[in-house]
Amino acid sequence: MILNLLFTNPMLFLAWLIAIIFALSIHEFAHAYLAITQGDPTAKLMGRASLNPLAHIDVFGFLAILLIGFGWAKPVPVNPLYFKNKKWGDAIVAFAGPVSNFIAAIIFGITLKLVLIYGNFSPENLMIQFFLFLIMINVSLGVFNLIPLPPLDGHHILFALLPDSFSDLKVWLLKNGPTFLLIIILADSFLNIGIFSYLFNLIFNALGKLIF
Repeated sequence: MILNLLFTNPMLFLAWLIAIIFALSIHEFAHAYLAITQGDPTAKLMGRASLNPLAHIDVFGFLAILLIGFGWAKPVPVNPLYFKNKKWGDAIVAFAGPVSNFIAAIIFGITLKLVLIYGNFSPENLMIQFFLFLIMINVSLGVFNLIPLPPLDGHHILFALLPDSFSDLKVWLLKNGPTFLLIIILADSFLNIGIFSYLFNLIFNALGKLIF
């Protein structure tokens, strides 16, 4: 549990804390920015078109991240009626969040690679650890949000791809998706099923080979 770092290694905990706050903030800002470009002023009027973490962090969602490893930020309010592209506008805004995290991970990955090449740092160095946290958290947040279950971003993309004949499935997912997702998360966290850990380990191992 990440919260254990607070007592065993406070500086590492602080590095992780800053990394998760950054990843969440850039994710939500990307939603807000793309919604504005699609013609929806709601996020801007609500003060969400900002990289300020205070505009996006949800207290209970953040505590859940610390306690169980999964949580949430405040959802960016959008009104699809404003969207210029009625069919794909919602999917574009949803996809912006994960894409922003992947872009951030690439930037930090390249930066870390250059630091390791031209600097004399050990993998245990706090700065190196901080960059690793930034990369891992951004990748994790991006991948997790692409899962096509409400309320995650992936369901907006799925709904845009599905034809109107799948309206019953959409209604069913909207009604039952959050519960199903919660069951998966709790089972993965407390029953050690390892669905997410297996997926993320594959990704992190691949990233590790690229960076080190």
